[in-house]
Amino acid sequence: MKYYPGFRGFDLFDDFFDDDFGFAPTRCMKTDITEKDGNYLLDIEVPGIKKEDIQLELKNGYLKITASRNTNNEQKDENGKIIRQERMNGSYSRSFYVGDQVRQEDIKANFENGELKISFPSSVQKQVEENKYIPIE
Repeated sequence: MKYYPGFRGFDLFDDFFDDDFGFAPTRCMKTDITEKDGNYLLDIEVPGIKKEDIQLELKNGYLKITASRNTNNEQKDENGKIIRQERMNGSYSRSFYVGDQVRQEDIKANFENGELKISFPSSVQKQVEENKYIPIE
């Protein structure tokens, strides 16, 4: 924190804009990863996000999770005049390397109470081609 005389060591603007309305990168998509019964389990916190605003994409061995939030908070007085209106927009994503052998069908996802739970096999067997030797005549 910067010190500015007159603010007693408190920089109102830096602290206000660093918060990003509770949707700052340091506070978003906190993830716990565990392994259980041959599966990796990802528990991802996405508070304030609706299920339909979350996307999962599997590409080149990476699982990408994207969450977005668009809200409009409008307050009116008893005469119907707007006294406060706020709009908050944000989008965050995280990627995890799951391996080239994991297929879309192997990944299961569930969303409930602001928590996204994803599971996929921890050991998918890669089909190894059998060496076939060609005889020399």
